[in-house]
Amino acid sequence: MPQTARKTAGRVYLVGGGPGDPGLITLRAIECLRRADAVVYDYLVNPRVLSHARSDAELVCLGRHGQDQVAGEQVGREAAGGGRARGRIMSQPEINETLVDLAGAGKTVVRLKGGDPAVFGHLAEEVAALVEAGIEFEIVPGVTAASAAASYAGVPLTDRDSASAVAFVTGHQRGDATAVDLDAKALAAFPGTLVVYMGVTTAATWTRDLIAAGKPSDTPAAIVRRASLPDQQRWICRLDEVAERLAVGPVRPPVLVIVGDVVGDASGGESSLDWFTRRPLFGRTVLVTRPLGQAEDLSAALLELGADVLAQPAIEISPPHDVAAVDRAVERLAEFDWLVFSSANGVRYFFERLLANGDLRALGGVRLAAIGPGTAEALARFHLRPDVLPDTYRAEALAEALVPFVNGRRILLIRASRGREVLAEQLAASGGVVEQVVAYRSTDIATADAEVTIAIDAGRIDWITVTSSAIARSLANMFGQRLRSSRLVSISPLTTETLGGLGYAVAAEASQYTMAGVVGAIVRAESASPKRAKT
Repeated sequence: MPQTARKTAGRVYLVGGGPGDPGLITLRAIECLRRADAVVYDYLVNPRVLSHARSDAELVCLGRHGQDQVAGEQVGREAAGGGRARGRIMSQPEINETLVDLAGAGKTVVRLKGGDPAVFGHLAEEVAALVEAGIEFEIVPGVTAASAAASYAGVPLTDRDSASAVAFVTGHQRGDATAVDLDAKALAAFPGTLVVYMGVTTAATWTRDLIAAGKPSDTPAAIVRRASLPDQQRWICRLDEVAERLAVGPVRPPVLVIVGDVVGDASGGESSLDWFTRRPLFGRTVLVTRPLGQAEDLSAALLELGADVLAQPAIEISPPHDVAAVDRAVERLAEFDWLVFSSANGVRYFFERLLANGDLRALGGVRLAAIGPGTAEALARFHLRPDVLPDTYRAEALAEALVPFVNGRRILLIRASRGREVLAEQLAASGGVVEQVVAYRSTDIATADAEVTIAIDAGRIDWITVTSSAIARSLANMFGQRLRSSRLVSISPLTTETLGGLGYAVAAEASQYTMAGVVGAIVRAESASPKRAKT
């Protein structure tokens, strides 16, 4: 009989985190993560899924495994977990105890599993422990690895002509006296598709048994590794070739094997349904160097096109030391004829102070100028359009565009803590009365993350984005000669010029000086270069 629930007991949500792609998590799963006091997660859960948890939530990683092998349906990218990360995979009794202890202390707990918790995820054992302890729970299904591997590899699990059923099969047995061997004869005769989980180390056994039980040796098979992730790999072969194919390298988990006529051409030709690897940046890794909190749009666009994205901020953007100086400028806005912005960050931080002290009516009859399209986009978020926007994204062009309007006019120039003085000097030379105010600080980040340095040294980073001259200079200091091992994409001619002055060649330059322009430049460069062979 279950114990009486403690009055202070919390609740446990057993949540499927999906197969790896963070976009495949369900809305219900996100709701649970946002309310959780503690998240107990499999170490292969994509860390981007953990971003939905509260910043103060306790993160409990269930450990690491030297061979990337885990029991259960866990598919994703290793999370750099906080909380009680372990050096080994926790045993199931330890996991059960952890859930009971956390919920027993009155916490709302999310037990986050890769894929779907009900598919080879030890769900019954964890639920039994919760019931025994009298703790309430909810099961939140997730996208299972089988459906993800099939969809992302271009293999339908069922087909009206060749597969009217699908079976999920574990290739890893418990190995104790109570374990039940797979019924190879029944599986060989199964009228549909077989999806084998956790079958890498036992492939020679289960493929041999299926063939011996009557499954044709030339049955098509698809091996899918790291399904739905940017570095997904896919191999098409025959059933009797699966073990040999997995031994090459060797192919390391997480891996699923789809066996059946739905796989189609066993010679390895590309399926007409293979949309995932046909995206223009699939197989490419891009290092995004924008400041923390400002890289999401660029990263999301690259991910959408198939790239793997790493983040390494080159500079840090923060409020100025003297916020009072900005506030005084806001109070005096009526004294100025022009408000000139030399960056999108300037727009953001200036309007933050303007709205803290009043509203947009403070602009009155002040005219606006922006240095480029990115800065104009920042103004558009406040429903404002610049009166002057130069064709070329550089201070000289902005000054030239303003020359007919500034003689005898008072100009407030919104700027960073560092940067060129050319804009202020040229406006003053044209008869403008120029005042400058530092709206934000820009500081270099001196040291790169170890993971990023290792990736560069290993030649795994194809592109590095350079979206300002300040970022160019910081990257040069941060990486030195390492920066030459990857292709550089520049946001503008000015940034290209800065990189050239530092001794670095640019492989691609945006035609539009925006984040979308940077993405477009990479895509154009990739389409013009020989394609890598795709697995």
